[in-house]
Amino acid sequence: MRRSDKEIKDPQTIQKIFKEAEFCRIALSDGDKPYIVPMNFGYKDNTLYLHSASEGYKIDILRKNNNVCFQMDINTEMVKLESPCNWGMKYLSLIGHGKAHLMDNVSEKREALDIIMSKYSPDISFSYSDEAVRKVLVIKVKIDDITGKKSGY
Repeated sequence: MRRSDKEIKDPQTIQKIFKEAEFCRIALSDGDKPYIVPMNFGYKDNTLYLHSASEGYKIDILRKNNNVCFQMDINTEMVKLESPCNWGMKYLSLIGHGKAHLMDNVSEKREALDIIMSKYSPDISFSYSDEAVRKVLVIKVKIDDITGKKSGY
């Protein structure tokens, strides 16, 4: 990272970002054409779990190239100063890379769905019909590397 003073090294702050981020953006590459999409997610044990429809452009790309970049942020705020050249942003963010895998095993998909749902509704237990689990696609991204960055904090 060019600006080491902005790097987040504290593991608790990194975990806070995973916990508090509403969604993550997943960047994919279709040859020389980049594609980015915001997604709901769950996180556990250095792994992202993403809920998806079973077909579409994102899935077409992942079947050809499973390398992904992801980004998420929290506590974003525009900082307006007297001179527009001095405006900036406050934020805590993560950027990472990993390999995406489409999950097939029904019981593993159920566990992944529980991880995703517990992020958004931690006090509720959910059940999923076999048909619903078979139809939904869950993408598992094992994180290879991650960098945290902060500004204004």
